[in-house]
Amino acid sequence: MTGTFMMSADTPPEELDWGKLRWMSHPPSTGAGQLTVIEVNITPGNGHDFHKHPDQEEVIYCISGKVEQWLDQEMRILGPGDSVFIGAGVVHASFNVGYNDAKLLAILGPCVGDQGYELVDVASEAPWKDLR
Repeated sequence: MTGTFMMSADTPPEELDWGKLRWMSHPPSTGAGQLTVIEVNITPGNGHDFHKHPDQEEVIYCISGKVEQWLDQEMRILGPGDSVFIGAGVVHASFNVGYNDAKLLAILGPCVGDQGYELVDVASEAPWKDLR
């Protein structure tokens, strides 16, 4: 396979209680094996709570907005053009602390499972449940 175009208009968003995802590349949409790419929109005051990807590295790139980004127990505020690299198995979380939607690009690799994405929620566990 040489690749495929993924047009935004043809890629329906997945609505979540904290925002929405648009799967720009993953095994079901492109046949990708090494990279899963997700456009992430987080609504104001919401976030993708503490979780990890045991077998995947991730880069989160902030396109717009103001994001409280956690990397293990360290927190920084990301703005447009800022990014974070997250090693496999490292707990992290992203919260929109701005007044408008925050738009991020999440790039994970390698693809894991049928969806190309694995997630372990740890938000209810110590120390993550007490960090914010």
